[in-house]
Amino acid sequence: MGDRFRVSAAPVPTAPYPEPAAPWWRGRVHAASLIIIAFALLLGLPVWALLSAALTWDAQALQVLSAMAATTLPDYVGTTAGLALGVALGVALVGSVTAAAVTLLDFPGRRVAEWLLLLPLAMPAYVVAYAYTDFLQYAGPLQTWLRETFGWQGRVFPEIRNAWGAGWVFVFTLYPYVYLLVRTALTERAPQLLEAAQLLGASWGRRVRAVALPLARPALAAGVALALMETLADFGVSSYFGVQTLTAGIYKAWLVMDDRVAAAQLAMGLLATVALLLWLEQRAQRRLRFAVQRSGRAGPAAQAVRLRGPQVWAVWAVCAAPLMFGFVLPVSFMLRPLWLGWDTLPWQAFVGWARNSLWLAAVSATLATGAALALAWVVRRLPTWWNRVAVRVVGLGYAVPGAVIVVGLLLPVGWVQARWADSPLAGWVTATVLGLMWAYLVRFTAVALQSVHSGYSRVPTSWDDAAVTLGVCGWRLWWRVHRPLLTRSVLAAWLLVFVDVMKELPATLVLRPFDTDTLAVVAHQLARDERLGEAALPALTLVLVGLLPVVLLSRALRRGEVGAT
Repeated sequence: MGDRFRVSAAPVPTAPYPEPAAPWWRGRVHAASLIIIAFALLLGLPVWALLSAALTWDAQALQVLSAMAATTLPDYVGTTAGLALGVALGVALVGSVTAAAVTLLDFPGRRVAEWLLLLPLAMPAYVVAYAYTDFLQYAGPLQTWLRETFGWQGRVFPEIRNAWGAGWVFVFTLYPYVYLLVRTALTERAPQLLEAAQLLGASWGRRVRAVALPLARPALAAGVALALMETLADFGVSSYFGVQTLTAGIYKAWLVMDDRVAAAQLAMGLLATVALLLWLEQRAQRRLRFAVQRSGRAGPAAQAVRLRGPQVWAVWAVCAAPLMFGFVLPVSFMLRPLWLGWDTLPWQAFVGWARNSLWLAAVSATLATGAALALAWVVRRLPTWWNRVAVRVVGLGYAVPGAVIVVGLLLPVGWVQARWADSPLAGWVTATVLGLMWAYLVRFTAVALQSVHSGYSRVPTSWDDAAVTLGVCGWRLWWRVHRPLLTRSVLAAWLLVFVDVMKELPATLVLRPFDTDTLAVVAHQLARDERLGEAALPALTLVLVGLLPVVLLSRALRRGEVGAT
């Protein structure tokens, strides 16, 4: 029996095992890295050009800046600071109160209120400005009716075209940034801690003050920073209302005073402010990661407080007010002139404007999404530090205001044209759609990249290793493994860029070629010429297009795919 089960001492083969095959990308590391770095430099060129110009001081630029410092620059800085402060306080109050209402309270129709409060995201701020001006101005229908009915004389309401009116517009179109982040933070992180606080004997008010509000503070800061970046990047509202912001100062220095260096230096001041806000937003987002993850269903103590009777009406009034001011009333105000002037609307011209907007948005969305896919793919397969830095540079583009991008793109064109007078670069950038596409890619590739990165975060890298083990590598790995898993993220990225390009105004206004007016540009020009009835058609078309990502976002929230981190 012992011999039967004796272990054989067969010699172990000493021949070395075959070396594993080198990764498919080993021979292409340098080429892939060079491509991604070159693309990052191309999209970062406006910022580099601004830095170079801002550090250049000549007599003319110094004279222009000195004249502006003695006359208009203090107004630019003071108005911008006051507007930013008002918007920050407004969006913080409206967004946090509505988020707390639909998260911590339970009332009939709460699920409907959750997605209705997102609707102002579909409204471009300049469209809301046109709508309120048309309805509330001296010759508008409201003041005309009040004078005819009550025999009043003169102006009934104060002029809306001022910094206060601009602040009102920004607050009720940008509060969804705060609402969305605070609501998600409270939904994902507050229930268990609220339940623990109640078990320790804390009252409902104390649980809100000591648990819910501190948990929502990072999300509140991030949402306010995003709203302020949009406020500083705006051109349509400030231009139409005549508010002297830094953006208006950039255009005045460039187009009126014809001094590119002074415009670049003002743009750098605006860009530095936006960079500070972006740093604060990212810091606040990192702080959102400290809380425990949701683990199962929260107990009864953590459920929202049930409201009845007059309390329900009070909460609905709180939720309905921003919805009315940010979406329902502006849409109603724009529908009135559209209905009254239906027979005289320029339908033939509208078809051309819509065609220009659609093909520019579709091509830009396709290019930006393709670039985002390539960047995310290279970083996933080649996670070197220089590739990550290059992608981070590309990802910062959305924070750069459109006015800054315009100045940053036209500065190199001016330098090349001054050195080589016969260079075709100026014609390519200003007389074709190449410059416009460049500006769109600089600003909106970051939007697509964020969505693609979100999709890749749900695809474990172990799946890549398993596929390579089975012989699936290279483009086949992307096509057979990544593509089916990223379909929804890619479609979301394409749609978000498409809508953003449709609504984009400052870069399109300056860089568009001749006879390439878009819906946003035409709406701005018609409103500026006081032809608000004709501006209603392109403006409402932009609102309808803007509803698409809002529907997508509300569905993602319902499925729990949007996280606070």
